[in-house]
Amino acid sequence: MSIKNVKPNGLHHLAITTSSTHAQIKFFVEVLGCELEALYWMHNHGDTRVFHSFLRLNETAWVSFVEYVGLSIAPIDGVTHAISSMHPSAVGTMHHLALNVDTLDELLAMRDRIRTHGVHVCGPLHHGFCSSIYFAGPEGLNLEISTTTMPLDPDIWIDLEVSELAGISSEQLARYISPAHYAGAHGRVKQPPVDDMTHPRLKLPEDQYREIMGMDDEELSRTMSECEPPLNNIKNRSH
Repeated sequence: MSIKNVKPNGLHHLAITTSSTHAQIKFFVEVLGCELEALYWMHNHGDTRVFHSFLRLNETAWVSFVEYVGLSIAPIDGVTHAISSMHPSAVGTMHHLALNVDTLDELLAMRDRIRTHGVHVCGPLHHGFCSSIYFAGPEGLNLEISTTTMPLDPDIWIDLEVSELAGISSEQLARYISPAHYAGAHGRVKQPPVDDMTHPRLKLPEDQYREIMGMDDEELSRTMSECEPPLNNIKNRSH
């Protein structure tokens, strides 16, 4: 297959830490209507017991929860979580999660669905290119459901004052609106030097980081991949 331009084309899964997988599953299934499609141990975390759940949004996207058994780091309002969509949180944290529906009628139906479970919902609020409703989920999640009402046109929706405040030059702005295409190199690009500290790095212990980033790609894939579904699954239990 010929690749003309490669870039992310959507959300695959968003993983959120939880101390109660069951509470999150119950909310996303019963209140929002998502289907539970996976719940299993993550085996590449050493002695730490960790499990992972996946709740279906569509054929290619899931909301995921990760629970460390016996370990719970308390959230801090204004640090790990924004108090609401109108308040800040620490840099690098998730401010809010906005899910999609296709029409305004579906947005109003979702508001009905959520309210039938006793959850307060405000909106819809209209933002020009989308309309949204707002509500809270377990463990301080700030949640939103949106529907797109018109295409996003950068000529209309990029505020030049905000662009300048963000330190974006006019040349950079033009490049960010229309990035250069990249077709890949058939997987032949080698890992950058491990001593390069000028770009974002995974926050692993230095010796572990060097070991992982120094491994050949095929060796890393062979030794660290987890491909098999859990043996103690519903299908095997029913036989």
